[in-house]
Amino acid sequence: MTTVFRSLALAVLLATLGMGAAHAGSEAPAGYYANQKVVYHIGGGPDGAAYFKRLLGNLRNHVDAVGKDHVEIRVVSLGDGVGLFQAAAEDKELAGRIDALKAAGVRFLVCANTLRERKIDRGAFYAVGEDDIVPSGVAELARLQGMGFAYIHP
Repeated sequence: MTTVFRSLALAVLLATLGMGAAHAGSEAPAGYYANQKVVYHIGGGPDGAAYFKRLLGNLRNHVDAVGKDHVEIRVVSLGDGVGLFQAAAEDKELAGRIDALKAAGVRFLVCANTLRERKIDRGAFYAVGEDDIVPSGVAELARLQGMGFAYIHP
């Protein structure tokens, strides 16, 4: 590599790093993010409530970054992911986070197959109504992706 090319590559790298730092910790400038449709897949995590709190934090950050009027988020819970709503029935902090996200337009959906297979009554869940139940969590993920929702599995 020539000295000139190395210098140019280093200058580009430093400029790129500097641009990223300008946005770190600050709100995105108006128009930075296009409108988004996103589906989050929750299958559970190894550390239960701590995983769910991190996930809800990710959701909050997503809404805050894009703006609630510019993002449509669905959260599909299946398998161990339904534990979020079981935990929220006992944990006021989790319940409050779910309520705040719902107020920001996030829609939480729960897999009916999981409920049936695990013999769980939705009444044991925090804030899960009849309209929040979908026939199949995996089929719902595919349906939403077919409707243009980007898939995220944190």
